[in-house]
Amino acid sequence: MNLNLIGGLAFLAVFAGIILTHELGHFIVARLVGIEVEEFGIGFPPRILTLFTWKGTKFSLNWIPLGGFNRMKGEDDPNSTDGFSFAKPWARIITLLAGSGMNLITAILAFSILYTQVGIPDPTSAQILEVSSNSPAQQAGLMVDDIVLSAGSQKVTSTDQLRNIILANLDQPLPLTIQRGNEVLDIVVTPDSNRPASDGATGIMLGNRLEPANSWFATLPISLRATYETGRELLSLPGRMIAGVIKPSEAELLGPRSIWNLFQQSVRRDVESRQPITGSQPQLPTNYTLTGIISLTLSLGLINLLPIPALDGGRILFILPELIFRKRIPPKYESMIHGVSFLVLLTLLGYFYILDFIHPVNIILP
Repeated sequence: MNLNLIGGLAFLAVFAGIILTHELGHFIVARLVGIEVEEFGIGFPPRILTLFTWKGTKFSLNWIPLGGFNRMKGEDDPNSTDGFSFAKPWARIITLLAGSGMNLITAILAFSILYTQVGIPDPTSAQILEVSSNSPAQQAGLMVDDIVLSAGSQKVTSTDQLRNIILANLDQPLPLTIQRGNEVLDIVVTPDSNRPASDGATGIMLGNRLEPANSWFATLPISLRATYETGRELLSLPGRMIAGVIKPSEAELLGPRSIWNLFQQSVRRDVESRQPITGSQPQLPTNYTLTGIISLTLSLGLINLLPIPALDGGRILFILPELIFRKRIPPKYESMIHGVSFLVLLTLLGYFYILDFIHPVNIILP
């Protein structure tokens, strides 16, 4: 079994599926608000064949299998008396929002599948996921999977609370009560103020204890929250880089080749983690491919909502004044700005993709 080939094919299938899902969101909402869709294409032209026609929409299969497209009536003709350009502003806005909305729904469903497999995080717990070598935590005897019950005289009720307690006790002995399996132990750790902020004062990575999911529906609330938190993290990256909270090297953008390589590695690790190992403890299965799907679909959905001309968010930006002033921005100016912006965007993407093929980002999964 060639896992690298399977990983590459998985990337292509996921990328195409995410774009197709995005376009499906536009299609469904356009039909619901009465905007005629002349063609819904699976893949990109040239066309192979027309699969069927349904309620005036031609469904086509095309040669380039990297997503899909909608061709709405009047979309490129602002003088049309019906179709997209003639629709009410609110109808155009929700149609444009629907693509990214479908990506967010996909992310929620993917998170729910993940939590069904690994368990639901308990937000009131603080579990140690990683202990850095030669760190205060390692020297104190803390171990992976330890659950911190209390710090100092305070009961630990969240990871954020524990981090704040650690920061309030820099360079001072901090008593911890931990649960390790069926044992409850007392350990003293001294947070070091001289350690880099990215490594943490104690050298531990915190997370939540995982509880088995009783049903798929039980995963939905935490899936919604995880989608929101992950999206917020993605959108805040530029600001955190400017503020110096994270280094540019820690938030590098991944192009096609980098993501291709990452998916190859993810599929290989996921398959290998599910293989039995004779004479040793069973491995915990990894879910890198699923988390990669979540990251990709959220990135595509959120980037499309940015207020950049030629993207869905930029097109919505041109519609908003129409809601307030009841007057549309002259279509010729809007079309010109979107056209120029699209060419600039294609040029920048082309340059970025070339750099990515020459110097791909090398990510080693833990």
